[in-house]
Amino acid sequence: MYLGALLAFSTECSSVSELGQKAYVERDYAAAAVAFEKAVSVCPVSKSLLLNWAQAQLLAQQLQPAQKTLEKLLALEPRNVHALKLKADVLYLLGDDSSAVETLLAAIRIEPANPDAVYALGRIYYQRGRHEDAVRQFLCVLELSPGSYKAYDNLGVAYEALTDYDRAIQNYLKAIELVHKDHPEYDWVYGNMANLMLKLGNNRKAFDLAVEASKRNPSSPRNAFLTGKALVRLDKPELAEKWLRRAAEIDPLYPEPRYLLGQVLRKLGRITEAEQEFRAFQEASSKTPQVRR
Repeated sequence: MYLGALLAFSTECSSVSELGQKAYVERDYAAAAVAFEKAVSVCPVSKSLLLNWAQAQLLAQQLQPAQKTLEKLLALEPRNVHALKLKADVLYLLGDDSSAVETLLAAIRIEPANPDAVYALGRIYYQRGRHEDAVRQFLCVLELSPGSYKAYDNLGVAYEALTDYDRAIQNYLKAIELVHKDHPEYDWVYGNMANLMLKLGNNRKAFDLAVEASKRNPSSPRNAFLTGKALVRLDKPELAEKWLRRAAEIDPLYPEPRYLLGQVLRKLGRITEAEQEFRAFQEASSKTPQVRR
């Protein structure tokens, strides 16, 4: 009888854990968080399971629950670098930049060669306007992990912020080389380089890059917006309208597509619709934080 109960317990533990993993792979992070919570309640104490639960909570935007889960994990294992890095991500998204930096520095002291922690620190430095410090962090990541396409991409972003456009393009192209075939899901570098091409007036190249970003991630409002913006620059207002409306549908609180759509509609002579979009832009702007995290 005891053996049967033990086997049933083990089966339930394995089953709910697998459900959580499946939901996570399918990017249904809220469902993954629920499954992992159940797994934690029926499985033996597992540091990896707590970490999976916190990761799912973070991606489901359950930030304070994720913080509590990580506190439980770090109480069991204070020097768990993966947990510290994830805690820093949560703190950053909660707006506590100073604590996030301190947590990452603690993780790096424990494991100086951990590229994820070094990369995360670079991202925070960039967001805080410390662009030269960000460059140093991303270069350090590449020393530790030469194939890090995200580091090349973000190095490009940091160099762009420093107006070193040649180095920015060089690093974007290196990232594209690494993701073109091997990481078809990664869209960020195409969007980032499209944005720079728009800045430099190379509108056709910007359009091609933005379309590729949209193919890779059709649910990104930024990718749709960049495609629409390139079409505006290419004097194709009817096509631009479709892409800008797509961006607004994906994220109604994303202000920039609304404003540009208003300009396009005004150019097309649809004044009433244009005014509606300008009002939508003002409403979205009032609800959108100045620093997107």
